[in-house]
Amino acid sequence: MADHQRIHPVDPEAGPPPKPTAPLVGRGSFRSEKGDPERPMHRTIPYAPMKPPKRRGSCCKKCLCWTLALIIIQIILLGILAAIIYFVFDPKIPKYSVDAMRITEFNYGNVDNSLSATFDVNITARNPNKKIGIYYEGGSHLSVWYTGTKLCEGSLPKFYQGHRNTTLLSLVLTGQTQDASGLLTSLEAQRQTGNIPLNLRATVPVRIKLGSLKLMKWKFLVRCRINVDSLAQNNAIRIRDSSCKFRFRL
Repeated sequence: MADHQRIHPVDPEAGPPPKPTAPLVGRGSFRSEKGDPERPMHRTIPYAPMKPPKRRGSCCKKCLCWTLALIIIQIILLGILAAIIYFVFDPKIPKYSVDAMRITEFNYGNVDNSLSATFDVNITARNPNKKIGIYYEGGSHLSVWYTGTKLCEGSLPKFYQGHRNTTLLSLVLTGQTQDASGLLTSLEAQRQTGNIPLNLRATVPVRIKLGSLKLMKWKFLVRCRINVDSLAQNNAIRIRDSSCKFRFRL
């Protein structure tokens, strides 16, 4: 005898079945084909360390250090070169003196109150160096002054002065001074004392020769203080005393 199936009646007023209160699969999990929940998959992000930002201050410090290092190296090289020149060539300062002075023109113009003067000056230049020669270049300038007023001016000729050489230079200096009435009065007062102070200024471009090497151009600056007895025309002036100072620059 066949089994009889049992049919249970359903109450239509009962409503839908209640929803489960807990999820069957956890959040972040998923169900596999077999129906089992699997563990959540975590994504791994590789770690990349951040580079520190570059600082401008460090670059400036490096540039400053390199600049100072180059300056120090140049100073050391210049010191070595100066020591070699000093010990090998034994340089000595040239000497200059004013030996004689004569006025060939000293005329005062009554119309324009100007003073025209021409001086003949003998200067001695001495080079005491054994291994150093001096090239006197063009563009030199000499002038004679009295109490801040320029009386006359001229220049040196171009020439070469060898080792341990003494050269006598005969120069003609000319000039004209405007509004010289006060100048003549002052000169006459000084003449009565028998002592007239004059200043000779010279700027001379030169090149130094070390052995066979010709160096860059320098400038000799010579300043001479001269005391004479008078400034009479066509009269030999007696130089009471004179002293010259020498220095040089680029």
